[in-house]
Amino acid sequence: MKKIFVLSFISVGYFLNAQNLSNSPYATYGIGDVKYDNTIETTSMGGISTAFISDFTSNFNFANPANNANFELTSIKLEATNENNYFKTDYNNTKSTKHSTYLSNISLAFPLSPKLKMGLSYQPYSSKSYEIVHTDYNEKTGVTIGNRFKGSGTLNTAQIALGYKINDKFAVGARANYYFGNLYDLNELAASNAELINGYETKNSIRNFNFTLGASYQNLNTSTDRKLTIGATTTFGNTSNMVTEYLNSTYYYSDVGRTVKANESIIEQKSTNSKNLLPVKASVGVGYGEENKWFLSVQGDYKKGESIAYFGQSLDLQDSYRFSAGGWYLPNYNNFRSYFSRIVYRYGAFYEKGSLQIAGQNINKFGVTAGVLLPFKNSSITRMSGLEIGLEVGKRGTLKNNLINQNYVNLKLGFNFADKWFRKTLYN
Repeated sequence: MKKIFVLSFISVGYFLNAQNLSNSPYATYGIGDVKYDNTIETTSMGGISTAFISDFTSNFNFANPANNANFELTSIKLEATNENNYFKTDYNNTKSTKHSTYLSNISLAFPLSPKLKMGLSYQPYSSKSYEIVHTDYNEKTGVTIGNRFKGSGTLNTAQIALGYKINDKFAVGARANYYFGNLYDLNELAASNAELINGYETKNSIRNFNFTLGASYQNLNTSTDRKLTIGATTTFGNTSNMVTEYLNSTYYYSDVGRTVKANESIIEQKSTNSKNLLPVKASVGVGYGEENKWFLSVQGDYKKGESIAYFGQSLDLQDSYRFSAGGWYLPNYNNFRSYFSRIVYRYGAFYEKGSLQIAGQNINKFGVTAGVLLPFKNSSITRMSGLEIGLEVGKRGTLKNNLINQNYVNLKLGFNFADKWFRKTLYN
């Protein structure tokens, strides 16, 4: 049984690695559209996780591995995301839509001892999936110039997390993150009076490690069941590097699908290494709530800017900031006459100052979120298994300077199966 489960875990991971994810045109820059740490539980609460310690024994927190003091069961999570993006720009009054559904997270977590907890997770970190064609017609020469931009690939992450409970109030945690994948960009220039196309290809092969450290403090007032939680994390320590291969050449396509090059002549070809792929990140949060009833938290995230090679040039990204607020509410889990009283309701909102600046405009993002945990019929307060549903509605970008405004509606669906699996029962 255990061997079958492990093989299934690996096969799902392989499928996740092969996915083609939808994203924004802004994913053309850098390593693509970042989707990491987008679990349903976190997303539904606006992204708060740094000071979030679940009241239930079935939820493992990967974002801050110190926040797993209450985790006692073996938990298996499978999650999928449906993205719906709506783009608009004042340039030629253009509008478009893009939809995608993909497996967004698979995780396994279990306690090693009453104080030490462990989790394994696999999910996409970022992706590129775009194709943009721009044409200009010169009336004097009668020549049409076409620019084609195309990108593809997914950067995935596998992680192992450990959380240790020092005492009733303090806990620490660590997570090792391994990033791997290939990202591909192509810029082609073609003219109606020329036989050959000039193409500039960039291929990034990524194999990278970094580490996340976390700490948390929670003080529970047993007379009122009210609790105060403070948490902090930092991510650092890039190892290995990103190999970037450039190819500038002329050619024409010999097939209708524009995949097979013919008569290719190389103008320039080179390879570079970069070690500053994933920047330093830090997060701090504070939360307050009532045991098994409600919780509210605010959180601030910081990510240091970095320089990334892009079509042979250096793309400088700014420092970015994100502010989140959210929480959950459980009406009355002991009310077995009303199923809706046993549902966990989640809510949140966020604002993010993006790292990307184009034409003097910051590409910022904000949104509101909501979600529910629908417990299974045999689920209890100590074994909270169920169906997870999350919704995120937001906006990214701007219409200024002919840039693109992106409105989106993301629906997330997943299952959390939690029980005392893979343990031997001891009898006296």
